[in-house]
Amino acid sequence: MINFWFSIVVLAWVLFFVLEGFDFGVGILGPLLGRDDHERGAALTTIGPFWDGNEVWLVAAIGATFAAFPAWYAALLSGLYLPVAALLLLLAVRGVALEFRGKRDSRRWRRGAEVATAVSSAGIVALWGALLAVFVRGLALDSTGSVMGHGLSRSLSPLWTTSSLLGALGALLAAVLLGSTFLSLRTSGPVRRRARSLARWSGTVGAIALLVVGVAVLSKYALIAALVAFVVATLARVGREGLAFALTGLGVAGSVVAVFTAHGSVVLPSTLNPAWSLTMSGAAASSSSLGLITAVGVVVLPGVVAYQVFSYWVFRRRVASERVSS
Repeated sequence: MINFWFSIVVLAWVLFFVLEGFDFGVGILGPLLGRDDHERGAALTTIGPFWDGNEVWLVAAIGATFAAFPAWYAALLSGLYLPVAALLLLLAVRGVALEFRGKRDSRRWRRGAEVATAVSSAGIVALWGALLAVFVRGLALDSTGSVMGHGLSRSLSPLWTTSSLLGALGALLAAVLLGSTFLSLRTSGPVRRRARSLARWSGTVGAIALLVVGVAVLSKYALIAALVAFVVATLARVGREGLAFALTGLGVAGSVVAVFTAHGSVVLPSTLNPAWSLTMSGAAASSSSLGLITAVGVVVLPGVVAYQVFSYWVFRRRVASERVSS
């Protein structure tokens, strides 16, 4: 049961980072790829029916972590409460900006909402990338599973590392690739052309950067990511937009799985003493609690998946970024 729920937690995080990943990417790129109000609106329209539904997987991931692995949840939230609070504020800004963009017939108002969407999306992506690096590196856990430290440094110092900086940059690259390949797949006209060009160039530059990092630190994951980015750039160059988006999504999914399984049964390493690290069995809830949430999950999760599949099917057509004469 513990392994089952760990798999569910990882799956929820994978779905969140892949589905919200292209939302964040479009949020960053839409205001940049659109040359006028109509084109920027067309870009943001591609995620209009999906972004709030995709956020459900964040709730599911956090809820499943809290219910199935309360000690893991407690350590992460207590040790990283300030960046997590910043994430929630940025998510609120992004949601308000998307919802209120069309509430006033003013070009300046819409432009302000687009800038807020882009800045908040970039901030969210960078923070998540830094936090995922912390998940791999670990926190200063003591023998009781509590995070050591005092004041602001307890929550912020884990982010001021080279690995967190690289994680933030890698996450921004992934969001740009997801957003550009998604826009090239879901739009027509000038936004589609610019998105394809951006996917081609960002994939190529990203592949070179990841190759350099992989060779410098002897990381097989960075080398695999470099290969994925290069293939995505090649697919974008030859117009295989669907394959480029699918491969980017698989790359993001694989990266998330690698983060959560980097230490095997250890879900959160201790930087003070490896013996104090949190393991799946040590962080898990009781068997009766796991049985109860299993009964709830069997009812709720299939409905969420069915709703999302239906919504993606209904809104599957391209959005025209060119002006269509009536």
